[in-house]
Amino acid sequence: MCEHHPISSTRRDWLLAGASAITLAALSPHDVMAADPPAGNAPNSIPPQEALDRIMQGNARYAANSPSNKDFSAGRVARVDAQYPIAAIVGCADSRVAPELAFDQGPGDLFVVRVAGNFVNDDMLASLEYGVEFLGVPLIMVLGHTNCGAITATVKVIQKGTLLPGHLPDLVRSLKPAVQLAGSVHDDDLVARATIENVKLNTNRLLVSKPLIGQYVRRGKVKVVGGIYDLATGKVALI
Repeated sequence: MCEHHPISSTRRDWLLAGASAITLAALSPHDVMAADPPAGNAPNSIPPQEALDRIMQGNARYAANSPSNKDFSAGRVARVDAQYPIAAIVGCADSRVAPELAFDQGPGDLFVVRVAGNFVNDDMLASLEYGVEFLGVPLIMVLGHTNCGAITATVKVIQKGTLLPGHLPDLVRSLKPAVQLAGSVHDDDLVARATIENVKLNTNRLLVSKPLIGQYVRRGKVKVVGGIYDLATGKVALI
């Protein structure tokens, strides 16, 4: 009689991971991403400048409190099979900044990636590459905002040596270059200057990003811009 030996959870995890790796190896990149590059007649196959004009017109409507998007259930069934966002937004996680509202766009119109401090790390970059390569996004906006808590915390760490708990020091390290650049100019509002420098740094990173986004930019297929959202007015200023 064979003695039964239960498989340990660690061994079982390794076996499952191995099986998953074998399965993925048999799939093409398009199978893994479950999407194909959009056709030339896709709803978001528009010039980058047109995409920028559309979201900035939407922001003007939002700031004037006259949004056109009121029925967010419209088109829900049609969006089950595909999405055609006209812009990708690199936004801050701040709860006061909601890109779909700020640009008066409906579900499926914006491909939003968010992190406190709206900076681009490798994970954010991969998401943006997916948006450009597989969803046909013609525009990327790095969107900072006034009174950013992440930027303010970074300034305090640099100026006062403030100690932050958990993984927050990792976030601060990503924002330090912008604060240091802004600190070379002498005026009263370091946070505001650092917010602008942070948007510029991350915009510039995307403009030359390899291997995907930079080549789309050079070919004129994708436009990368920066903006600052004003919490008080709701207006976005391009920088």
